[in-house]
Amino acid sequence: MIDPLASHRPRIVVIGGGTGLPVILKNLKNRQVDITAVVTVADDGGSSGILRNYINVVPPGDIRNCMVALSEIDQLDLDLFQYRFKSDDKFFAGHALGNLIIAALSEMEGGIFDAVQHLSSILKVDGHIYPVANEPLELNAEFSDGTRMSGESEITAADKLIKKVWVETTDDSHEPKAVSQVIDAIMNADQIVLGPGSLFTSILPNLMIKNVGEALKKTKADIVYICNIMTQKGETENFTEADHVKVLDGHLGKKFINTVLVNNKEVPAEYIDRKKWNEVAQPVKHDFKGLRALGTRVIYADFLELKDRGAFHNGKLVADELLNLIGQPYEKNNY
Repeated sequence: MIDPLASHRPRIVVIGGGTGLPVILKNLKNRQVDITAVVTVADDGGSSGILRNYINVVPPGDIRNCMVALSEIDQLDLDLFQYRFKSDDKFFAGHALGNLIIAALSEMEGGIFDAVQHLSSILKVDGHIYPVANEPLELNAEFSDGTRMSGESEITAADKLIKKVWVETTDDSHEPKAVSQVIDAIMNADQIVLGPGSLFTSILPNLMIKNVGEALKKTKADIVYICNIMTQKGETENFTEADHVKVLDGHLGKKFINTVLVNNKEVPAEYIDRKKWNEVAQPVKHDFKGLRALGTRVIYADFLELKDRGAFHNGKLVADELLNLIGQPYEKNNY
């Protein structure tokens, strides 16, 4: 059901995938904003990847977690939806119940988009969750050594410096295209948020769909990039904040990032469990001058949350800053 007050609330579109997206959504919920989550459909790992390989459905894991972040049903019901079968349950081993439900609804509805809208109603989702496309897509990468590889999990595991990424349909029979609701949301947004999340495998797969990239270059919304706190093995080793933005701009062929949120709170080296969270992960290097040279507004603040021996974004602090920016209209540059 469409909230009659939604048109009077700021419209925020959050684009991405992985574990970072639900954190932002959860902290924007109940903050008097109209939220739309645009979620990648190029994941091929874990339970999502197994379902994708067996029945060729859009990988449901990221979508499931976004639904839970915005749902208003009882916690016990959410726990059931999120329940993951134990490894000794061989038939269902490793699958989250919600993934199976999304896969079943996708077959019933003839596509992932309508399935997610139906399930969003059942779960009383406060906002909109849009798979970026109505079919599974395959992520492709070219590395700095000139080699190429397909598949999100394989690309991540390759441990090579990525030069560029792009997406294709699984049978490569036609050009990937986002559903019209995604494009409408981008064009009508007051603010568009990218990240936090894996630069090449969570954020860019959405942007590399041609009509999404074109919409981002045309929208009048303030486009905000939440820069990662730590580098990622095989993706962003030795990156500065400006390097992240250069990759985004470079893939779209235009400077389109308006605002960058950067954590300035020091990450204590002795706290991080590098074996658990990636042995080569380091704090992303600061480069204020580099960011300003790219024409971006830079917000340096404490966005850090230390937990489970790792460094993460504090969802509440990030959401507070996003809402603060809504009240500060940004005059977009005509590059």
